[in-house]
Amino acid sequence: MAGWDQTLTTLMVERGNALKRYGFLLSGEDATAEDLVQDALVRALGRPFIARDLVETEAYVRQIMVNLSIDRHRRLVRWRRSVRLLAARDDLPDPLADLAARQDLDTALGRLSPRQRACVVLRYYDDLPIAQVATVLGVGQGTVKRYVNEALTRLGNTLAASEGSTKCPSTQS
Repeated sequence: MAGWDQTLTTLMVERGNALKRYGFLLSGEDATAEDLVQDALVRALGRPFIARDLVETEAYVRQIMVNLSIDRHRRLVRWRRSVRLLAARDDLPDPLADLAARQDLDTALGRLSPRQRACVVLRYYDDLPIAQVATVLGVGQGTVKRYVNEALTRLGNTLAASEGSTKCPSTQS
């Protein structure tokens, strides 16, 4: 094993710059080239083979570099295909804002009369048509429309008031 370690040490001393240039040709980036050389040496050390000379060892390390470069490229292509499926960080909702909005909505719903709340929940949460909401509640369609209209007006006013109170004082004019 001492011979293998000595061979790799000699390889890095005598051919390290050439390996880095080879890595640059494979990757097109200086930092990636250094990573290729380092990863190839780690992989070569992990699987020692019987090398007769420095030229054979360099060829082995270069082959590992080629394989690593191809693997990196494949991972990059896979990532580029997948990344478009992920939402951008700016598009992700803020969990605290969602929690605050949910609390505001719960508060606003709590301020509705039981009939208004039932109409809004059946109409918009259960996605029932007006006629079916009227049947479920045992009232006329006009009554359901009136309750929904009143509830939406009240919800809008309550949510607008809570939204105005959550703004920081410097943004209010």
